[in-house]
Amino acid sequence: MPTLVLGPPPPELDALLERRRKAGVDHLDEVWQGVHHMVPGPSFEHAHIAQQLGELLGPLARAAGLVPTMHEFNIGEDEHDFRVPDGGLHRPGAAGLWHATAAMVVEIRSPGDETWHKLPFYAAHHVDEVLIIDPAEQTVTWLGLRDNEYQPIGHSALIELGPTELAAQLNWPS
Repeated sequence: MPTLVLGPPPPELDALLERRRKAGVDHLDEVWQGVHHMVPGPSFEHAHIAQQLGELLGPLARAAGLVPTMHEFNIGEDEHDFRVPDGGLHRPGAAGLWHATAAMVVEIRSPGDETWHKLPFYAAHHVDEVLIIDPAEQTVTWLGLRDNEYQPIGHSALIELGPTELAAQLNWPS
């Protein structure tokens, strides 16, 4: 259940955020225009898909001159407005904590996640492609940025792969 606290955060909320930071479970948290989104850790099924994506996308990305990172990273300028995709492909030279853009971001859906709501942010940050994997539905959605909106595409313009081929290669959780 989403919760929005208007006004200054109460001490209990600050204490919760500090406990999450100390426990190391805040690395997936995001800030959407100043609003903190606490994101739960991934399930085994999520991690299983992420591992496979790293193995499948890595060689294709390197062959295309891209840098694969099947691990979370920050898209945004600073801590006041950023998203944390599950992975992505970067152009050479990407470095540091904050990434203004990426060639591709990968989102692996979890129950109740906000993947689809992130698309306008990714478009504003000129992310060329968004790959959305839904382990529960066993679907692959590949989107390309056209006229500042994402549209489904049948084949990546970045690497030699499309959603149908990728879906067939994944060992989906049962």
